Amino acid sequence: MKLFDPWPVFFRREFTRCWPFVVGFAVTGAIVTKLSLSLTEEDAKNSPFVQRHK
Repeated sequence: MKLFDPWPVFFRREFTRCWPFVVGFAVTGAIVTKLSLSLTEEDAKNSPFVQRHK
């Protein structure tokens, strides 16, 4: 006797509801990562934010 597995139904229903959040989170994460990796030590030295928090 095969038991009913509710997980695929749950994930399909929830993904259709929250896919904009997942996509927005992924895009924001990619942008933050790209900007963070492009910073150099020289940028940090010249940054007013870093100077204030030293």
